[in-house]
Amino acid sequence: MAKLLIKGATVVSSGKSIVADVLCNNGVIERIEPQGIDQHADETIDARGLHLLPGVIDDQVHFREPGFTHKANIATESRAAVAGGVTTFMEMPNTNPQATTIEELEKKYVIAENCSPANYSFFLGATNDNIEEVKKADIHNICGVKIFMGSSTGNMLVDKEEALEKIFKHSPMLIATHCEDEEMVRANLQAAKERYGEQVPFEQHPIIRSREACIKSSKMAIELAEKHNSRLHILHISTEEETSLFRNDIPLEEKRITSEVCVHHLWFTNNDYKKWGSKIKCNPAIKMQSDKDALLKALLDNRLDIIATDHAPHTLEEKHQTYFKAPSGLPLIQHTLLAMLDFVSQQKLSIEFMVEKMCHTPAICFQIEKRGYIKEGYYADLVLVDLNKSHEVTSKNLQYKCGWSPFEGHKFQSSVVRTIVNGETVFENDIVYNKTAGKRLSFLR
Repeated sequence: MAKLLIKGATVVSSGKSIVADVLCNNGVIERIEPQGIDQHADETIDARGLHLLPGVIDDQVHFREPGFTHKANIATESRAAVAGGVTTFMEMPNTNPQATTIEELEKKYVIAENCSPANYSFFLGATNDNIEEVKKADIHNICGVKIFMGSSTGNMLVDKEEALEKIFKHSPMLIATHCEDEEMVRANLQAAKERYGEQVPFEQHPIIRSREACIKSSKMAIELAEKHNSRLHILHISTEEETSLFRNDIPLEEKRITSEVCVHHLWFTNNDYKKWGSKIKCNPAIKMQSDKDALLKALLDNRLDIIATDHAPHTLEEKHQTYFKAPSGLPLIQHTLLAMLDFVSQQKLSIEFMVEKMCHTPAICFQIEKRGYIKEGYYADLVLVDLNKSHEVTSKNLQYKCGWSPFEGHKFQSSVVRTIVNGETVFENDIVYNKTAGKRLSFLR
């Protein structure tokens, strides 16, 4: 690999912003020098006026391959990822076939190895009867076990108490959960159907997939984790009440129970269903302004640990259906960093804190080896951003296979200038290079 020298950037990492030169060699950050580096490199980037961030780590995405490649695939969505400054992703198992065996899981790694410009890992999916697969998972090269404690495709809803007990007791690694009480959701669905028939308004979504269903399920997951001393990570927290379930009085490294908030739950509210309808239908549902405010507050005081996307694309044809037929999920990964940089420009959080929640804490929570920071000896996963150059989202500059975004028409205050993965430039000047620079993640467990 070539030597890459980045000169004069404002380097943001470990809670600090300093102007420095950064030398990358053989895919690794070799030197960081505030006084400047006077050394030959194969490529030198003049980054004066730009901010250099660690590549974003997104711990929850759905790239739809195999089985649903009319919506998306690993190649297209990883290209969207690097266009948005995301250099590492962890992908979910509800594909077809489902990644509920080690054999099927490894097939996804082979696909990514041959097409992904971003680093990758894949969750092993839990079911009511695959505990033996969970037990034999390699903790050093699989990110975690995913439990759907709410609706999912196929047989991935884990709703048997005995099965949950076994998974929480025997999982050798982090357990990530989708927490919504299925029985409560079904009852709410039936009530909505009796009231509206087939024409349920999308504004009913946060009532159907209710806050009570989220709270009950999250409490159950925490009780199981505490009982078995499991390493639990609850995904996409969406209610004010759930934020009180998490601790901020101990260091992140000591937490056995951690949490995540997604960009769309920080950005939209239930008032946006009138404009966006099915396009912002997702599980768990986007809820009230008071929930949105409480989520940001809990993020700022470290009860919530990670910012992610739950990137979940569907075609417009699928989305343009009635409530019961329109699938849940929205494409986000290309704009997650820009959305949070808008929060920085609005002074809702600092750029150092944003980097902590999007880069550092995912690396700590999942114990990822040598990623998530700009440090000597770490892999050179880097993003150059221009805080003073706006970026308007249009259908023409989207990388998603589904071809749409809930951010279309929005002008972000910042832009991604260049994305570097393992020392290789994979995105620059609005172009994604046809490179397979991504590597399989390894974990220090």
